[in-house]
Amino acid sequence: MTPSQCRAARALKNWTQGELAKASGVSDVTIRNFENGKTALQPASLQVIRVALESGGIQFLASGEVA
Repeated sequence: MTPSQCRAARALKNWTQGELAKASGVSDVTIRNFENGKTALQPASLQVIRVALESGGIQFLASGEVA
C-alpha cells in the first residue's frame, strides 16, 4: 500500500487519521508521517493498517487500486 492508497482508502471510509489509528492500533503520528511520505512503514504496521481498512469494507485489488 502506498501513502496515496492509504489516504484514498481512509477517505472512502470517511475516517480521520485518528480513527484509522484507533482501528489499527498504530499511532496517528505514524499514519500521518506515512501518508505525508515522511517515513516508510514496517511490514507489520502496513499489515495491521490494511487489515483495519479491509475490516471496514475496503477492498484492495491486485493492481493496487482500492474499490
